[in-house]
Amino acid sequence: MNAETILDWLTAVGVPAQVVSVGAEADNAWCLLRDDHAAEDGTIGWEVFWREQGNRYDWARFTSEHVACHYLFGRLTWAQVVRGAVGVLPVATG
Repeated sequence: MNAETILDWLTAVGVPAQVVSVGAEADNAWCLLRDDHAAEDGTIGWEVFWREQGNRYDWARFTSEHVACHYLFGRLTWAQVVRGAVGVLPVATG
């Protein structure tokens, strides 16, 4: 999973596209951004956060695009589970 495919994965579990912004900050959305300002060790970072009224909330930074995407996917998928939109499939008995 990466920044190019995460929207498809999130759509597959029912997360509305308008609540996720990849590559740009957007109000009332979870944002996934590449931080092109390298850290002291030269690594490029990835940021995940909720943006509302120009402010960042629940901000997290990662050194891996894949880890950042999995973090966001897990967080939003869990929200879908909690609200009952997705869940465990019933076990077939037989």
